[in-house]
Amino acid sequence: MTKAYDTKEIWFFTGSQDLYGEETLRQVAQQSTEVAEALDASAQVPARIVWKPVLKDSDSIRRAMLDANSDDNVLGVITWMHTFSPAKMWITGLKALAKPLLHLHTQANVELPWESIDFDFMNLNQAAHGDREYAYLATRLGAARTTVVGHVSNPAVAKRVGAWVRGAAGWDAVQGLNLVRFGDNMRNVAVTEGDKTEAEIRFGVSVNSWAVNDLVDAMAAVDQAQVDALVAEYERDYDVAQELRAGGARHESLRYAAAQEIALETFLRQANAWAFTTNFEDLGGLRQLPGLAVQRLMAKGYGFGAEGDWKTAVLVRAAKVMGAGLPGGASLMEDYTYDLTPGRELILGAHMLEICPSLTTVKPRVEIHPLGIGGREDPVRMVFNAGATEGAVVVSMADMRERFRLTANVVDVLAPPADLPNLPVARAVWRPRPDFNTSTESWLAAGGAHHTVMSTGAGIEEFEIFAEIAGTELLVIDEETTRRNFAQQIRVNQAYFRLAQGF
Repeated sequence: MTKAYDTKEIWFFTGSQDLYGEETLRQVAQQSTEVAEALDASAQVPARIVWKPVLKDSDSIRRAMLDANSDDNVLGVITWMHTFSPAKMWITGLKALAKPLLHLHTQANVELPWESIDFDFMNLNQAAHGDREYAYLATRLGAARTTVVGHVSNPAVAKRVGAWVRGAAGWDAVQGLNLVRFGDNMRNVAVTEGDKTEAEIRFGVSVNSWAVNDLVDAMAAVDQAQVDALVAEYERDYDVAQELRAGGARHESLRYAAAQEIALETFLRQANAWAFTTNFEDLGGLRQLPGLAVQRLMAKGYGFGAEGDWKTAVLVRAAKVMGAGLPGGASLMEDYTYDLTPGRELILGAHMLEICPSLTTVKPRVEIHPLGIGGREDPVRMVFNAGATEGAVVVSMADMRERFRLTANVVDVLAPPADLPNLPVARAVWRPRPDFNTSTESWLAAGGAHHTVMSTGAGIEEFEIFAEIAGTELLVIDEETTRRNFAQQIRVNQAYFRLAQGF
C-alpha cells in the first residue's frame, strides 16, 4: 500500500520493565508488534509505522528518543505502556525528545475473556494503569503530546492517529523551510508584518528577501524551447482563451506567464525553497504580476503569500503537506465581500490572481484581463469556482507580539448561487460555522488576518495538532462557538501566553 508520506516513518515505542520475566516480555513484544502492524496496514495512517524493541530502562528510552531526533525520516513517535512501566525511567527520554509525540492508550484485546481471566492475564495486560503512570509523568514534564484512546481495530482510532501523522508532517515541512520573499510586504499594511526571527525559533522557517530583478534575470535565462513545451501543456490541460492560444492576439502574454513559471520554479529550487511571496507594489522589471505561474506552483505544493505575506505562505505550505493524498486542496485565500441576505449570508473569497486550482475539480479556464492595480501589463490567470466541500477550514496567522496566533474557522464551501460572468478571477463561496454573525464577530475579536489558507483537504483536527506541536495559539470558530465563550477564550489565552513567556 502506497503511503502519502512514503519516505517518512513513525517509530512505535512500547514501555514495560524487567520485573515480569522473559515469557511475559516476549508476549509484550509480540502483541505490540501486532498493534504497530495494524496501524501500519491502515489506509487512514499516511506514513509507515515502524515497531521498535520494547523499552525497559532509562538508558534505552533516552537512546531511542535521541535516535528518533537524529533521523530526518522520522516524523514523530508513538508510545504505549503495554504493562506497568515505572515512569521515572521515562524522564530523561521525554526531556530529550524533540519530535512530535503521540500517546496511544490501547490494549491488545478488544473484549475481556471474563471466564478465563487469571492473574497471568492481568500481569500481561496492564495498560489501563501503566498508561496512567506514564501520562502523569508526561503531564508533570509539560511534554506536548496528542493522546488517542481505543483499540486499533476501531477505524476512529486509526483516523485520529492518521490526523496526528498529518499534523506532524505539516510540522516537519516547516522545520528548515526556506521562504523566498521577492521584495518586501505591501506598504502600510499591519497584519502582513511579523517577527521573522521568532518565526524561525517557533516554526523553524527561514524567511529572507531577494530583489525582484533577480527573478527578472532568471526569466532572461529561460530557454524558449521550455516555454514552447509549457505553453503546449497549458493548451492541453486547461480551457485556454482563444486570444491566448498560438496565433491569438495575446499569445505573447501567455508565453510571458510561462517564462515566469519556469523562472520562479528554477529560482526556488536553487534556493531549496518551498514557499515564496510576491508584491504588486514591487515588480521591478516584471511586465506582469505573476498570476498563472503562482497558481501552478501552489498546485505543485509550494506555499504562497500575496503582498509579501510570508506567514500565510508558511500556512499554505503546511496545509499542502498535511493534506497530501486527501481529496481537495489548499490555497491562499482572502475574504473579499459578503452576501448579507438575512439568514442566507455568504462570504465570497478571492484574490487579485492567485487562487490554487487544487480547490476545484473542473477544468480551469485561462484568461487575460486588466488588473487595475500594480501598473503593469494585463496578467494571465486561471478562472474557476472552488468545489463544494463540507467542513473545510480557513486559517490565518497573526503576530500578537509575544506569540503567533492562528485563527481558524470551519466553513462549508458552496457552489455560487449564481454565475459570475464578469468576475475574472478564481473564487470560493462559503458559509462559515456556526453562522455568519457569530463567526465574523469572533474572527474580528481575535484579530484574525484578511489573508488565510483555505484547506479543503486537511481539516481542523490536523491544524489543531500542528498548533499543539508548535506550541502556538490556536483559536477555533466552529459549530460550537458562542460570542461569550469565544471572548472569554481570548482573555484566557492572553493571560496564559503572556505568563508562559516567563520573566
